[in-house]
Amino acid sequence: MAVLAPIHADSATLLVVDDDNDIRHLLANSLGARGFHVETAADTRDMDEILARTPVDCVILDIMMPGEDGLAACRRIARRDGPEVILLSALGEEQDRILGLEVGASHYLPKPCSPREILATVRAALRKRNAVAAAPAPASEIYAFDGWRIDLGSHELFDPNGVLVGLTDGEFAVLRVFIERPRRVLSREALLQAARGPDTDAYDRAIDVQVSRLRRKLRAGGDDIIRTVRNEGYLFVPRVVRA
Repeated sequence: MAVLAPIHADSATLLVVDDDNDIRHLLANSLGARGFHVETAADTRDMDEILARTPVDCVILDIMMPGEDGLAACRRIARRDGPEVILLSALGEEQDRILGLEVGASHYLPKPCSPREILATVRAALRKRNAVAAAPAPASEIYAFDGWRIDLGSHELFDPNGVLVGLTDGEFAVLRVFIERPRRVLSREALLQAARGPDTDAYDRAIDVQVSRLRRKLRAGGDDIIRTVRNEGYLFVPRVVRA
């Protein structure tokens, strides 16, 4: 895994990906005036070429583009050692924002939004990236619960038969919080803060979606593993031990 170095606004590289030429130029000029180095791309093919040759700290990515859309591209590039991703979209309904955050974006901005709002969001995304850079590399920590095994270092979950179970980054982040705080009632706000960080744009409904998906993947109906505590949050029921 690549090691992230702390970055500063006057040295950060941004990539604006939007098929609208006017938007690309507006953001490149406004962000460039603030000291950022800004690259632009009209589609995800151009984006991939730039990412292959240039270290990029944050991608500002439009969702509705010809060819591969922004959601699919975000799912590909959003990873721990990859760039932060800010999604821009004319789709601003709750389910659209939830989906954007679930595929790995750190922020979701509905259009139209002002250059000033985008600047503030870029700064928040870079603070998050710097926090990750300052954190120690995750050790290989393996825990067990109800026959399941989870490796917090390699981000792998194995069922009682030893079969690897695929989790999204968001699902793993929430499950990690439960593993580190078992048998304690955790509010939705506490789960959001622990799983996504203080600068996240996610909200309570996103946690409910993650918990529902985790329950399905853990093959546990109802409150067998993750119990809903009315008006308070969630409780991870099993005893967790270091394997």
